[in-house]
Amino acid sequence: MRKTVGILVVCFCIGLVVLQTACAEDEERLPVGAMTPPPEGEGWINLFDPEHAVHWENVTDNQEGIFTIEDGVFHIPGRKPTRYIAWMGDAFGDFELYVAFKLTSRANSGVFIRTDPDDPVQGGMEVQVFEDHGVPPSTQGGGALYDVATPMFNMAKPAGEWNSYTIRFEGSRLEVVYNGWKVLDVDVALMTMPIGKFDTPLALLPRQGHIILQDHGDEVWFRDLYIRRL
Repeated sequence: MRKTVGILVVCFCIGLVVLQTACAEDEERLPVGAMTPPPEGEGWINLFDPEHAVHWENVTDNQEGIFTIEDGVFHIPGRKPTRYIAWMGDAFGDFELYVAFKLTSRANSGVFIRTDPDDPVQGGMEVQVFEDHGVPPSTQGGGALYDVATPMFNMAKPAGEWNSYTIRFEGSRLEVVYNGWKVLDVDVALMTMPIGKFDTPLALLPRQGHIILQDHGDEVWFRDLYIRRL
């Protein structure tokens, strides 16, 4: 009897080890990114420096206190309803943009590109900013061309940590690098039909517009928003 019990115990232990090994092998192995430093060199301008910061405007309504810019940090405390804050100094067509951002838990925001201050949602495109660390990528997750294209990986850092985007838009080609990994590379010229939230095919949207940051009612910080024309 004791011999039988011993055999059963050994078999159970072996089975447990096999199960643990199988579970470990089944775990999804995902890349881990790290935010990249701000760019250097000719042609870059920092839209948060004192010279350029004065051109940021709440273009949704006349409500004050929607954002502040202090020591190069753009802070959105988060107030409902959703509002849009545009850089009205100039419009951009082909460009490369770098920005760092930090989010509170489940915070939602966005970087709108080539868009219309009078209609940010339908007048241009949005690279989604979202605190969704550990969540599978989607068309509404961080790094997405919002409601249109899913990033290859979700590279979001946990809430409270800084992240970085490098967004390159040249002609109809849009690329997004998220914490050092290129996660999106799409040609909007192929999008000749309405997709997602868009009533107008992306291929027909203007090739020039403003940079806008979204206040979705959540606390968000941005810094080092550098842009250069291509």
